[in-house]
Amino acid sequence: MAKSSDQLLSYIREGRTMTQGEKLRLIVSLSIPSILAQISATVMFFIDYAMIGHLGTRQTAAIGLVETTTWLLGGLASAANMGFSVQVAHFIGANDFEGARRVLRQSLVCCFLWSFMLSLVSVLVHQQLPFWLGGTQEIAHDASIYFLIIGICGIFFQMEGLAGSMLKCSGNMKIPSMLNILMCLMDVVFNYLFIYKIDMGVKGAALGTGTAEFVTMVLMLYFLLMRSPMLRLFAKEHRPSLRAFRPTGDIVSTAFKIGAPMGLQHLLMGSAQVVSTIIVAPLGAIAIAANSLAITVESLCYMPGYGIAEAATTLVGQAIGAGQRLLTRSFAYMSVGLGMAVMTVMGVLMFVFAPELMGIMTPVDEIISQGAAVLRIEAFAEPMFAATIVANGVFIGAADTLIPAIMSLCSMWGVRLTLAAWLAPIYGLRGVWTAMAIDLTFRGILFLTRLFRGRWGKRA
Repeated sequence: MAKSSDQLLSYIREGRTMTQGEKLRLIVSLSIPSILAQISATVMFFIDYAMIGHLGTRQTAAIGLVETTTWLLGGLASAANMGFSVQVAHFIGANDFEGARRVLRQSLVCCFLWSFMLSLVSVLVHQQLPFWLGGTQEIAHDASIYFLIIGICGIFFQMEGLAGSMLKCSGNMKIPSMLNILMCLMDVVFNYLFIYKIDMGVKGAALGTGTAEFVTMVLMLYFLLMRSPMLRLFAKEHRPSLRAFRPTGDIVSTAFKIGAPMGLQHLLMGSAQVVSTIIVAPLGAIAIAANSLAITVESLCYMPGYGIAEAATTLVGQAIGAGQRLLTRSFAYMSVGLGMAVMTVMGVLMFVFAPELMGIMTPVDEIISQGAAVLRIEAFAEPMFAATIVANGVFIGAADTLIPAIMSLCSMWGVRLTLAAWLAPIYGLRGVWTAMAIDLTFRGILFLTRLFRGRWGKRA
């Protein structure tokens, strides 16, 4: 009789032996809900951009201009969340549930304050940001309003992400994944309402996304704080006082050691994405729109990798907390292999159906043509991109974030941006995406080398 994922997770904490088949089954069972959530998010972006794309090239270009900056904010939020949730995975692996709840209480305070600061920065810079990114007056107003609303709603994104990350690190992939799928459905409904029925255009797209994030945040926090067997804070047997939420030096300093390299990585990687946008901007509105839409299409290919990476973070984190070194490495290698296999298949599909996928996003033939061309370039890099994504999930679970961050930054700034700046004036958007494909391949080699040398385990 096949064992459930909860049973197999208990094997980690109890130090019991697992067969290769049980390990693979556990990786897959934890990955599938997350992959479905990631794919549904991608489908949501497809529908979002399809809605906006049919408003016109100007509106699509406006959102595309500030998209990389919104990613930067999201990355900084994610880094703070992981600084705390990785500690929770380690405590759970060691069967110390009170220690896990202690981390959770402090994370709620720290992450809320962090998200408030990020939202404040968004309010301060939203008017000038489109011009800093090389945008024209034609698209600046829509771009600034979109970024302002998304930035303010960043508090919802932060707290929803924190609750989801905590549930996943406890081994509960189903609830966060189901709620993320629900968020995607709500986003489509709210976007349709605000964009078309109320006729708010780009502003409506931002409000639709923000409203969906708020509802999801409320539900995610409910399942974490009230229903989670391991982490709920408001059960009768352990109702915390207000003093229990006060941040302490040991938890915060550990979160900083884990999250700061990730935050710096997201900051500099996000800045690099902004620079990439600046490189693309002089190529014109068609190129900006094609670049933005192609990135959204490509996410359909790499989102399964992120789903597997989340499972790897949970399994590696709990195995390290349980002190099972051999099991840790086995989970790491099997997760990376699975991710590379899945994303290779996705890359083949993306290459074959690139024009059709772009056609869903926009009716403009020139945008479809440019987008399909660059997607077919990127398809060849997907296997090594998978190695980067899943191996990074392994390293996060092991609290090894500094060296991977340095490797990513060196590759991004030294390879992608250097080549993009050189190739863009000659080959246009194809040159920018060729540089991206080379960067991802090189980065994948670096991450695989670190994975198999095994030094990442020493951090934990």
